[in-house]
Amino acid sequence: MLDRLSSLIIALTLVAVAAIFAALAGGDALAIAILTVAGLVGAAIVHGAVPTPLPDPQGGAAPPADLPPPSLLRHPDFALWVDQEKEPLLGIADNIVTIANDAAVRLLGRHIVGADIRTAIRHPAATEWLSRIDGDAPLETINLVDFPRPGQRWTMRIATLSGNESIIFLADRTAIDAADRMRSDFVANASHELRTPLAAILGYVETLQDMNGDADRPTRGRFLSIIQREAGRMQQLVIDLLSISRVEADRFRRPTTPVDLAAIVKTTIAQLRDSEQARARDIVANVGDDSQPMLGDGAQLGQLAHNIISNAMKYGRGGTPVTVELIREGRRVRLSVSDEGDGIAPDHLPRLTERFYRVDEARSRSVGGTGLGLAIVKHISERHQGQLDIHSEVGHGTRVSVTFPLVAQS
Repeated sequence: MLDRLSSLIIALTLVAVAAIFAALAGGDALAIAILTVAGLVGAAIVHGAVPTPLPDPQGGAAPPADLPPPSLLRHPDFALWVDQEKEPLLGIADNIVTIANDAAVRLLGRHIVGADIRTAIRHPAATEWLSRIDGDAPLETINLVDFPRPGQRWTMRIATLSGNESIIFLADRTAIDAADRMRSDFVANASHELRTPLAAILGYVETLQDMNGDADRPTRGRFLSIIQREAGRMQQLVIDLLSISRVEADRFRRPTTPVDLAAIVKTTIAQLRDSEQARARDIVANVGDDSQPMLGDGAQLGQLAHNIISNAMKYGRGGTPVTVELIREGRRVRLSVSDEGDGIAPDHLPRLTERFYRVDEARSRSVGGTGLGLAIVKHISERHQGQLDIHSEVGHGTRVSVTFPLVAQS
């Protein structure tokens, strides 16, 4: 079909051609008939032409009013956005999964596309929640406990679209729950560790208040010694709590001060040898005479060395060596401390750096441990880009080592 403008041009052309023939024929009856026929044909062409549609004010033709709104789930840009999302995301239409991003496929499997959403997510709470998608009640965010494996927790929420379409969002909250539990455990453990010596101190003080004069002098002295020991234990716990708090506050700030790790370790060994600890003479140092330059916090590195060596002195057998070694390995240096103690079973090793974790709680309390020493070592090591390694063999002893990056000497 031709539009009106094209038809008009054709009609005028036919009339012009007919007029030329009429002029050439001299105006007789044949010329008049040809001109009349050309005019009628031109008029018919113009009358039968399709009118040109008017342009839409917004720059395009308006869609027919009876067409349904376009589907968001089928839009190519939506599929592109879905694939860029890190958390699992599902698009459903009439309860059927029509689109799933890579995270959702990894979580639920490839079979979910085309499956009924009420069976794709296999969790009792999810099944009951998804069965109300078509209802009028608002759907709140729900928790999927022990999903997809025991000990994990996910949340699920829904965004309703037009045309029986929806988007379901899944989010992993396992790490957040673990952090919350860690904070709760930390507060509970710290309270317990402080309450135990405090109860002993209060009990012995009350007993001392009821004693009579010089008759109970030996007992008074023994009680005062216990009070002093428990007070010292509380003091050390507070010091360790403050230390781990400071180290955590600085964990994202890399040290920039040049230090000599060899000099720090030698100073720590000298301090321990000069202390009144029973095993101070068991320390065997193989540190060498070379400097070990690195960027670090001298006070924190001294605390790290002190904690590792002190642990070996506490848990190694009396009279056996506590060996401290400092060995250069290419562009790194390894600080290693070994003892000859009872060793640690393999199932305890992954948890040794947890706060307040103890392999043998009774023994740890008897030697004065707070349960924070290796946790502090771990945080200091991480701040200095170090790598902590603990190797132990039951009946033979334990070796704790930390490797640090060195800096080139100018």
